[in-house]
Amino acid sequence: MATKATKKTTKKATAKRATAKKATVKKAKAKRTPNAAFMRPLTPSAALAAVVGAKALPRTQVVKKLWQYIKSHKLQDAKNRRNINADATLKPIFGGKGTVSMFEMTKLVSKHLS
Repeated sequence: MATKATKKTTKKATAKRATAKKATVKKAKAKRTPNAAFMRPLTPSAALAAVVGAKALPRTQVVKKLWQYIKSHKLQDAKNRRNINADATLKPIFGGKGTVSMFEMTKLVSKHLS
């Protein structure tokens, strides 16, 4: 009988640990607060203002408007979709480069925000 009692207590302890794990997982999935640095309005340079407008915008909205421009003018490379082919308006923003990767684009755009 001692073994049955031991098995019952170990089952209860295991069940408690599993419940505790589920509780910590639920806490970890709480809603994230946005980073204030991304939400701060920034003023675009004259070259960038030609694409996104002269009004101060958060960095997230600048990138969103830039992608709208790229897609409406069909500037995304057909073979390698990660590359953006610059037109006359985007070349000054991209530092004179003809083709830029989408990851490099955000780096280059940040130089035009203040």
